[in-house]
Amino acid sequence: MYNETIRVTLLEDEHWWGGAVADGTEMPFGARAFKRDLFGNLAYNQANSLLLSSKGRTVWSEQPFRYSFDGSELVVDGVKGTLRVEETGKYLRDAFMQASQAYFPPSGTLPDVRFFTVPQYNTWMEMSYHPTQEKVLAYADAILANGLPPGILMIDDNWHEDYGTLDFHPGRFPDPKAMIDRLHGLGFHVLLWVSPFISADGEVFRDLQGKGCLIRDSGGKPVIREWWNGYSAVLDGTNPEAARWFAEELDRLMERYGVDGFKLDAGDPQYYQAEDATWAPATPNDQCEAWARFGLRYAFNEYRACWKLAGQPLVQRLCDKDHSWGTDGLASLVPNGLAQGLAGYAFNCPDMVGGGQYGDLIKPDFQVDQELFVRYAQCSALFPMMQLSTAPWRVLDEQHLEWCVEAARLHGRMGACIEELARHAAKTGEPIMRHLAYEFPDGGYERVSDQFMLGSDVLVAPVLQRGATTRRIVFPPGAWLGDDGSEVSGPCELEVEAPLSRLPWYRKRPGQNRE
Repeated sequence: MYNETIRVTLLEDEHWWGGAVADGTEMPFGARAFKRDLFGNLAYNQANSLLLSSKGRTVWSEQPFRYSFDGSELVVDGVKGTLRVEETGKYLRDAFMQASQAYFPPSGTLPDVRFFTVPQYNTWMEMSYHPTQEKVLAYADAILANGLPPGILMIDDNWHEDYGTLDFHPGRFPDPKAMIDRLHGLGFHVLLWVSPFISADGEVFRDLQGKGCLIRDSGGKPVIREWWNGYSAVLDGTNPEAARWFAEELDRLMERYGVDGFKLDAGDPQYYQAEDATWAPATPNDQCEAWARFGLRYAFNEYRACWKLAGQPLVQRLCDKDHSWGTDGLASLVPNGLAQGLAGYAFNCPDMVGGGQYGDLIKPDFQVDQELFVRYAQCSALFPMMQLSTAPWRVLDEQHLEWCVEAARLHGRMGACIEELARHAAKTGEPIMRHLAYEFPDGGYERVSDQFMLGSDVLVAPVLQRGATTRRIVFPPGAWLGDDGSEVSGPCELEVEAPLSRLPWYRKRPGQNRE
């Protein structure tokens, strides 16, 4: 596929971000050897064909590319005529803003504002493949009974019959409209999980096969592709008839039952192949992009996998994390969240509090680390969005539960601030959650990846280490007013008290401009 190579000599003390969001824990690139091929594999999260430099340089292509760093040189292999290397300013922010305006301009719209002001709740970790009307209502009641605010409730996998049969399973959900009416009355908005997979041999499969809406092999037969739930046919996102059918099915769910929107899962390039026969020529990345475009119809949407479409009003969640302190769990949230923003995905959400890997919970010897769970909640509290799934009242004692609830309440108290930043992002493309090097380019903060800025004025430094009751914080220039009533004059580094009851965060004293 690749037939052009460009070589970029790295400048002294130059740092790079971009490509696949899942590589955020490896960013910034430059000093160490690193490589990634964006064709057909986005590591089960978002990606963009963009690299950004702390020295104001950008690499962009409309097509996937392969890139590698060796400490002195960046090598990019791509499709001839599509690669662009530009020097647009002096700093990371200069590079991002130029790329945003030129290649993925902001749409001017944003997802429903409630994503930024209330928590999300997902049934996956409590119900996995066995949601029922009774369980969903009990979950919602328990949320409120335990002092958490109502929010956006996502009914995850297997609320339906077969995959592609987009109606409630009549045995598990005898009266879905009454259920959703009651959830609305409690203050929740309701999303349903959907995917591009179609169970073979059923009526929907036969209908879509006859219309040519399924991906085919070279012999014209529908492909049966392995994914995490088994083996299914795959909707062809390039086919207008397939898109029309899918939109009509989702719209019917909204009209008949009052569903507010959809969690559009899967769509990863890994589930497509370059040799697939489709209505229009398409790479696996093109199919991922086509799947993401479905969500543009709905103000309530959520994605875990996305190719391009930065600047659009799509909610982008980090991929499922382990119940772990390491870079497979809690330690990945901040660096990967920063990578989302720098890839153009401003409307970003961490993974579920405590981790979204269901396999953790079903291990025979699994026990929730209550300290870890609270630190997950605190780390999520000042992200643009916050999502819970594992019921904190089930796995935490009374004191740890209260700290978790306080994190959710903090997110609500900061909701107006986050909403304002989301509206700014919709107009300008700027990230809501920002790297210190983005806001303070002369501070030497490129390698600070365990704290972040919420906009220009709020500094957030979650505790990410087991057993820690203090936190060393890098303070940029300015006067910083702490959540604990303290005031710090930056620039400096300071060890602060951070017991399990505290998420350290600071607001810049009003009247100070970006340095």
